Amino acid sequence: MRVFVTGATGFIGSALVPELINGGHKVLGMTRSESGAAALANAGADVHYGTLEDIESLKAGAAQADAVIHLAFNHDFSRFQANCEEDGRAIAAMGEALAGSGRPLVGTAGVLTRNPIPGQPYDEDDPKPDDGFPRLSENATFDTLGKGVRGIVVRLSQIHDSKKQGLVSFLIRIALEKKVSAYVGDGSNRWAAAHVSDTARLYRLALEKGNAGSRWHAVGEQGVKAKDIAEVLGRRLNLPAVSISPEEASAHFGILSHFVTLDSPASNTKTRERLGWEPTGPGLIADLEQGTFASS
Repeated sequence: MRVFVTGATGFIGSALVPELINGGHKVLGMTRSESGAAALANAGADVHYGTLEDIESLKAGAAQADAVIHLAFNHDFSRFQANCEEDGRAIAAMGEALAGSGRPLVGTAGVLTRNPIPGQPYDEDDPKPDDGFPRLSENATFDTLGKGVRGIVVRLSQIHDSKKQGLVSFLIRIALEKKVSAYVGDGSNRWAAAHVSDTARLYRLALEKGNAGSRWHAVGEQGVKAKDIAEVLGRRLNLPAVSISPEEASAHFGILSHFVTLDSPASNTKTRERLGWEPTGPGLIADLEQGTFASS
């Protein structure tokens, strides 16, 4: 297939492009910059200039492809609501370009949510909880089903390697600013996690094997405790790991306080069984122990 990939030069996209090409697919990667275009060309992909704000560029990219994988998202948390609305418009536009074709559109959502059954792993067959969180991507992707598009969703956990750490990168910045590596309460709340190489392979398998309306979990580890994350960051940054109260979380973590208080274990059982996906990459704590993030 010729696959249109948004976010093709981002953290996951940079791993996904060679995964798709090595799997026998052709890639049309979206970028806004000359440096991104050079990276895509060096990887063996075709280049499509565009942005999430440019609806016509998104439609044009999708129209040229046999499938779409949508990774791009603006992670500026200071305007998160607006970014989620922009993401919804982008998905709708690409769905319009694919309408009536039965072609796949693989969207991106998340497992870091208030689980339907507190304390129990979020299951692939669980619908997105109505928790007030503004991310629209899962519902927007499945809205394309009624237009004759094979909408599929990959739910991301805390994605990492030894150089990039996803949401943990924000925890690092806050720890350096506040001079402590904090966790809330006893730190027993959990984040599911997965290595970026495993995540890229999952997107390819979801594209190739996923049925319309299916959900897949990019989860290598069901749940890593917040205290364990804070303690390894404290060791690496030479800062104390400290507990703060739930009442202090908002002032300490800012907008990230929504995430740091979540207990979000997630299952990967159905993803592994139905797609034949087996995560093999290092765990989150191992990558943080060896990570190359700033230490002062």
